[in-house]
Amino acid sequence: MSAAGAMVLEIPRPSRVDRLSEAESKRNPRGVYEKVRGSGEWWVRYADATGRIRRERAPSKSGAIALYRKRKTEALQGKKLPETLRAAAVSFKQIAEYAMADIQHRYSRPADDVARLRTAVEWFGSREAASLTPGEIDAKLIAVAAQEEWADSTINHYRSVLSLAYRLAKRDLKVTTNPVRDVPHRTENNDRVRCLTPDEETRLRKAIRSNPAWREREPELDFALHSGLRRSSMYEHLVWENVDLRARTATIPRTKNGEMVVIPLNNDALRAMRIFRSRGDGTGQVVRNAQGQALKWPKIWFAPAVREAEIRDFHWHDLRHCFATRLRERGISLEDISDLLAHKGLAMTRRYAHTDLPRLHQAVRLLARKRTDTTTSTAPSKRNRARVAGAR
Repeated sequence: MSAAGAMVLEIPRPSRVDRLSEAESKRNPRGVYEKVRGSGEWWVRYADATGRIRRERAPSKSGAIALYRKRKTEALQGKKLPETLRAAAVSFKQIAEYAMADIQHRYSRPADDVARLRTAVEWFGSREAASLTPGEIDAKLIAVAAQEEWADSTINHYRSVLSLAYRLAKRDLKVTTNPVRDVPHRTENNDRVRCLTPDEETRLRKAIRSNPAWREREPELDFALHSGLRRSSMYEHLVWENVDLRARTATIPRTKNGEMVVIPLNNDALRAMRIFRSRGDGTGQVVRNAQGQALKWPKIWFAPAVREAEIRDFHWHDLRHCFATRLRERGISLEDISDLLAHKGLAMTRRYAHTDLPRLHQAVRLLARKRTDTTTSTAPSKRNRARVAGAR
């Protein structure tokens, strides 16, 4: 057959519906979305016949696509939807799991708050989230706190994470209430100052050295006692790029309260830093184990070592108290201690003022001697005694 008479075969082009289905298999179509990637929780967003924006939850991605198409068709046909589309009741377990996913995604150390939410799921489980009342939640916190001997700060931690779960649920899961907002916040005792006694420190070091798994961690204890850094500053924010061993300084560009702090390194802190330096290549995080791995948390060894040493009521943050208390006992001013701790003012630092009682006793004794020297004695003088004898 000649080229002029060649038969042209026409390949049918895929229809718009076929192309749409193929595109939908690769990406989420407009109006269909997953709240948190990988959560399997699908929603649709559309405008109804009146132009009102509505959202509905679907059991799966395919279900969401089908629901979206159905609602768009109803809107085009002018069908009016009910004023209120009642979704299935959201359980407390659902909002807790949703909050756990958010915490694990955003927090650098999510384990504590995730554990608290899991405990709360054991309390309230499949109860409808909106059915819980402030009184119920508060009563549960009080009961568990009494049983577990919680401090007020622990109750407040639970209250905060429960409130976060409800705030996220109001924003994303259409839960209309946040009962935790009316659960009272406990007043914490921020004046607590706990310092290791010389005997306790000896016992603690003995316990650390006696356990092969803990022995390599003693430089962490030394550095905490001689730098006064918070746990997050020491383990997460202290990097070799901000350390000058020749100038004997370590800088934290931004602490918990937003302040920069420059820590002068004494001989003990410098010795610990050199041990950390031998465990790495001099870049990145400073605090490392013997295998060169960057560390983020001392809980795995510190709490057991404290128990082994039979030391009561002592936590990692108390090492910061030790740093400040020992400085104050050596006569360092509150202003200098405040600078070293990166406090914004002296109000927090004044907790350590009572540790300087020997100096205050000396001041009071000086005042007493001064008053004795300048006060007229009440005993009669020789002239008065003679005058009295002559009158007789």
